[in-house]
Amino acid sequence: MTALLFAGDVFCDLVFAGVTAPEQGAEVYADAFTVTPGGVANRAVAAARAGAPTKLLSRLGDDVLGQHVYATLTAEPLLDTSLLTVVPGHQSSVSVALTGPEDRSFITYEEHLDALTVPEDLGPVAATHVGIAAPLPAWVAELRATGTTVVGGVGWDHTGAWSGGVLDRLAEVDVFVPNHVEAMRYTRTDTALDAAKALAERVPLAVVTCGGDGVVAVDSANGTVVTAPTVRVDVVDPTGAGDVFVASFMAGAHHG
Repeated sequence: MTALLFAGDVFCDLVFAGVTAPEQGAEVYADAFTVTPGGVANRAVAAARAGAPTKLLSRLGDDVLGQHVYATLTAEPLLDTSLLTVVPGHQSSVSVALTGPEDRSFITYEEHLDALTVPEDLGPVAATHVGIAAPLPAWVAELRATGTTVVGGVGWDHTGAWSGGVLDRLAEVDVFVPNHVEAMRYTRTDTALDAAKALAERVPLAVVTCGGDGVVAVDSANGTVVTAPTVRVDVVDPTGAGDVFVASFMAGAHHG
């Protein structure tokens, strides 16, 4: 069985670490720099490295950044990239990340393509991760009807609206994993625990990450509340931390 499917946009991330955004007209220097796959690739690579059979469904352009990301991802020994395709003439999505120990900022360029479709011969999928900020594609419900666990996520709402309509889509997923800021803003609550409880009224399992304070989860079936601390490490770069958490969470279910 294909254990996990990650479908969505792959970005080329240009990461400047150890720096904050400069004031207008100023220049700042970073402590470190890397070019790396981002977006849905963060979750797919993390799940594969955690030992779960993993497929990545996405598209890249044939530009120089897209070629670099494609080569990097296809070199991942445990990641199935047979559904990662190259679109001639398309500019791959790019994000510049400025990251420090406490915060990060992004500048992104993206050219949109038609919606992704899942091949009919995909086979059984144990779990998949989807963004719920926009309406879910039809294939998500089709997979869920065959027994696939659907894990939902969101990103930062740059509009500042934090629309309750997003939460209406929780009826279409089995697990929801936002961070505490996202969870509190969508639920109009003041604590991560209150947010998780509010979300659990809409979804079977709500898991809210809290940065350095760990994680809190609420199982709506029995009202069970579980908290866990972080694993303490020296902070270098928080970019993709939430992606790695949800991928490891899903891989953990694969390992029992």
